Amino acid sequence: MARRYDPERRQRIIDAALRVVGRTGIAGLSHRTVAAEADVPLGSTTYHFASLDELLVAALRQANEGFAREVRESAAFARPGCDIAGELARITGQWLARDRTGVELEYELYLAALRRPALRQVAAEWSDGVAEVLHPHTDPLTARALIALVDGICLQVLLTDGAYDEEYARRALARLVPPAVG
Repeated sequence: MARRYDPERRQRIIDAALRVVGRTGIAGLSHRTVAAEADVPLGSTTYHFASLDELLVAALRQANEGFAREVRESAAFARPGCDIAGELARITGQWLARDRTGVELEYELYLAALRRPALRQVAAEWSDGVAEVLHPHTDPLTARALIALVDGICLQVLLTDGAYDEEYARRALARLVPPAVG
Protein backbone atom coordinates (compact mmCIF):
# COMPACT_ATOMS: atom_id res chain seq x y z
CA MET A 1 0.00 0.00 0.00
CA ALA A 2 1.52 3.33 -1.07
CA ARG A 3 1.82 6.06 1.51
CA ARG A 4 1.37 9.43 -0.13
CA TYR A 5 1.25 11.66 2.92
CA ASP A 6 3.48 10.40 5.68
CA PRO A 7 4.59 13.15 8.07
CA GLU A 8 6.29 10.62 10.35
CA ARG A 9 8.44 9.09 7.61
CA ARG A 10 11.58 11.09 8.38
CA GLN A 11 11.40 10.05 12.04
CA ARG A 12 10.78 6.41 11.11
CA ILE A 13 13.90 6.52 8.94
CA ILE A 14 15.98 7.88 11.83
CA ASP A 15 14.58 5.24 14.19
CA ALA A 16 15.33 2.55 11.60
CA ALA A 17 18.90 3.82 11.21
CA LEU A 18 19.37 3.53 14.98
CA ARG A 19 18.06 -0.05 14.92
CA VAL A 20 20.33 -0.97 11.97
CA VAL A 21 23.41 0.51 13.66
CA GLY A 22 22.43 -1.14 16.94
CA ARG A 23 22.17 -4.51 15.24
CA THR A 24 25.00 -4.43 12.68
CA GLY A 25 27.16 -1.42 13.56
CA ILE A 26 27.82 1.60 11.39
CA ALA A 27 29.42 -0.61 8.75
CA GLY A 28 26.00 -2.18 8.13
CA LEU A 29 24.29 1.15 7.55
CA SER A 30 23.19 1.98 4.03
CA HIS A 31 20.22 3.74 2.50
CA ARG A 32 19.01 0.32 1.38
CA THR A 33 19.23 -1.34 4.82
CA VAL A 34 17.52 1.63 6.46
CA ALA A 35 14.75 1.72 3.83
CA ALA A 36 14.08 -1.98 4.38
CA GLU A 37 14.08 -1.55 8.17
CA ALA A 38 11.76 1.48 8.01
CA ASP A 39 9.53 -0.17 5.40
CA VAL A 40 9.80 2.81 3.08
CA PRO A 41 10.90 3.10 -0.55
CA LEU A 42 14.64 3.53 -1.05
CA GLY A 43 14.02 6.95 -2.57
CA SER A 44 12.52 8.15 0.72
CA THR A 45 15.80 7.71 2.56
CA THR A 46 17.73 9.66 -0.03
CA TYR A 47 14.99 12.30 -0.21
CA HIS A 48 15.20 12.98 3.53
CA PHE A 49 18.94 12.33 3.87
CA ALA A 50 21.11 12.99 0.81
CA SER A 51 24.08 11.21 2.38
CA LEU A 52 24.68 8.61 5.06
CA ASP A 53 26.52 11.26 7.05
CA GLU A 54 23.32 13.37 7.14
CA LEU A 55 21.43 10.34 8.39
CA LEU A 56 24.11 9.59 10.97
CA VAL A 57 24.00 13.20 12.19
CA ALA A 58 20.24 12.92 12.75
CA ALA A 59 20.65 9.53 14.45
CA LEU A 60 23.47 10.75 16.71
CA ARG A 61 21.53 13.87 17.63
CA GLN A 62 18.57 11.69 18.67
CA ALA A 63 20.73 9.13 20.48
CA ASN A 64 22.62 11.82 22.39
CA GLU A 65 19.46 13.23 23.83
CA GLY A 66 19.05 10.51 26.50
CA PHE A 67 21.81 11.35 28.97
CA ALA A 68 21.69 15.10 28.31
CA ARG A 69 17.93 15.15 28.97
CA GLU A 70 18.42 13.30 32.25
CA VAL A 71 20.98 15.88 33.35
CA ARG A 72 18.82 18.83 32.21
CA GLU A 73 15.74 17.46 33.97
CA SER A 74 17.50 16.67 37.23
CA ALA A 75 15.89 18.61 40.05
CA ALA A 76 19.16 18.42 41.98
CA PHE A 77 21.01 20.51 39.39
CA ALA A 78 18.36 23.20 39.72
CA ARG A 79 19.39 23.79 43.35
CA PRO A 80 22.45 25.77 44.40
CA GLY A 81 25.05 23.74 46.27
CA CYS A 82 23.91 20.42 44.83
CA ASP A 83 26.06 17.33 45.17
CA ILE A 84 27.41 17.40 41.61
CA ALA A 85 29.41 14.19 41.95
CA GLY A 86 26.57 12.28 43.59
CA GLU A 87 23.99 13.42 41.06
CA LEU A 88 26.18 12.69 38.03
CA ALA A 89 27.00 9.26 39.44
CA ARG A 90 23.30 8.55 40.05
CA ILE A 91 22.21 9.68 36.57
CA THR A 92 25.04 7.72 34.93
CA GLY A 93 23.97 4.57 36.77
CA GLN A 94 20.34 4.99 35.73
CA TRP A 95 21.35 5.65 32.14
CA LEU A 96 23.58 2.56 31.95
CA ALA A 97 21.00 0.36 33.67
CA ARG A 98 18.06 1.39 31.51
CA ASP A 99 19.21 0.14 28.11
CA ARG A 100 22.78 -0.99 27.77
CA THR A 101 22.36 -1.69 24.05
CA GLY A 102 21.12 1.86 23.57
CA VAL A 103 24.11 3.24 25.48
CA GLU A 104 26.46 1.13 23.35
CA LEU A 105 24.76 2.52 20.26
CA GLU A 106 25.19 6.09 21.52
CA TYR A 107 28.90 5.53 22.07
CA GLU A 108 29.34 3.84 18.71
CA LEU A 109 27.80 6.86 17.00
CA TYR A 110 29.73 9.25 19.24
CA LEU A 111 33.04 7.56 18.46
CA ALA A 112 32.22 7.46 14.74
CA ALA A 113 32.92 11.20 14.83
CA LEU A 114 36.63 10.28 14.91
CA ARG A 115 36.40 9.14 11.29
CA ARG A 116 33.41 11.17 10.11
CA PRO A 117 33.96 14.92 10.49
CA ALA A 118 30.27 15.60 9.82
CA LEU A 119 29.47 14.00 13.19
CA ARG A 120 31.94 16.04 15.24
CA GLN A 121 29.67 19.02 15.77
CA VAL A 122 26.87 16.78 17.01
CA ALA A 123 29.22 14.94 19.36
CA ALA A 124 30.33 18.32 20.74
CA GLU A 125 26.69 19.41 21.19
CA TRP A 126 26.21 16.61 23.71
CA SER A 127 29.08 17.69 25.93
CA ASP A 128 28.16 21.37 25.50
CA GLY A 129 24.62 20.63 26.68
CA VAL A 130 25.77 18.78 29.78
CA ALA A 131 28.41 21.42 30.53
CA GLU A 132 25.74 24.13 30.35
CA VAL A 133 23.83 22.44 33.19
CA LEU A 134 27.02 22.11 35.25
CA HIS A 135 28.23 25.71 34.74
CA PRO A 136 26.14 27.24 37.54
CA HIS A 137 27.83 24.82 39.95
CA THR A 138 31.41 24.85 38.71
CA ASP A 139 33.80 26.50 36.27
CA PRO A 140 33.90 25.51 32.57
CA LEU A 141 37.17 23.59 32.87
CA THR A 142 35.86 21.47 35.75
CA ALA A 143 32.58 20.88 33.90
CA ARG A 144 34.54 19.52 30.92
CA ALA A 145 36.67 17.36 33.18
CA LEU A 146 33.55 15.90 34.82
CA ILE A 147 32.10 15.07 31.41
CA ALA A 148 35.36 13.44 30.31
CA LEU A 149 35.42 11.34 33.48
CA VAL A 150 31.80 10.22 33.01
CA ASP A 151 32.68 9.27 29.41
CA GLY A 152 35.69 7.30 30.60
CA ILE A 153 33.77 5.45 33.29
CA CYS A 154 30.98 4.57 30.85
CA LEU A 155 33.43 3.32 28.24
CA GLN A 156 35.21 1.17 30.83
CA VAL A 157 31.92 -0.38 31.92
CA LEU A 158 30.87 -1.04 28.32
CA LEU A 159 34.23 -2.38 27.13
CA THR A 160 34.77 -4.68 30.09
CA ASP A 161 31.11 -5.72 30.26
CA GLY A 162 31.47 -4.87 33.93
CA ALA A 163 28.97 -3.66 36.44
CA TYR A 164 28.64 0.04 37.07
CA ASP A 165 29.82 1.00 40.56
CA GLU A 166 27.99 4.17 41.55
CA GLU A 167 30.04 4.70 44.69
CA TYR A 168 33.30 4.45 42.75
CA ALA A 169 31.97 6.93 40.18
CA ARG A 170 30.80 9.32 42.91
CA ARG A 171 34.18 9.22 44.65
CA ALA A 172 36.08 9.70 41.37
CA LEU A 173 33.86 12.62 40.32
CA ALA A 174 34.08 14.16 43.78
CA ARG A 175 37.85 14.51 43.34
CA LEU A 176 37.12 17.14 40.70
CA VAL A 177 34.61 19.23 42.66
CA PRO A 178 34.40 20.53 46.21
CA PRO A 179 31.93 18.70 48.43
CA ALA A 180 28.36 19.96 48.44
CA VAL A 181 27.42 22.30 51.23
CA GLY A 182 24.08 21.71 52.53
